[in-house]
Amino acid sequence: MTTGVVSVRPTETVDKIHDAMSERSIRHIAVIDEEGDLVGVVSHRDLLRRALIERADLPLFVQRAVLRRTRVDEVMTSEIETAEPDQPLAEAAQIMFDNKIGCLPVLEGGRVVGILTESDFVKYFTRGWVPKVAEPRLHAVR
Repeated sequence: MTTGVVSVRPTETVDKIHDAMSERSIRHIAVIDEEGDLVGVVSHRDLLRRALIERADLPLFVQRAVLRRTRVDEVMTSEIETAEPDQPLAEAAQIMFDNKIGCLPVLEGGRVVGILTESDFVKYFTRGWVPKVAEPRLHAVR
């Protein structure tokens, strides 16, 4: 999993998500309420589908204006699957596959401690290390 998850509040505007995704080269952002609880996730696909896709032919400054007027809770996915840090990696992968999703927020005690993405699987398996005895568990990918 990747630690240091980027998050936003549901009442913020989508332009912050667009900027964070561009600056950090990420495709998923957690949405956290005032109490620190996970209430949703915004993927790059959500951003395009719900905020920009119909406006793709408009000038960039108009698209930016739309992003500044659109709230995060208007585009976020609120029904989300999650994982726990000690969950077997294969189980987390199966959840992602079965639900056709690109990320799983990792919760510990109800708080987001990481996010597992398709990119994390690529990093994990391209490093060439697969345990032979114990089943791999979620862990931080740096």
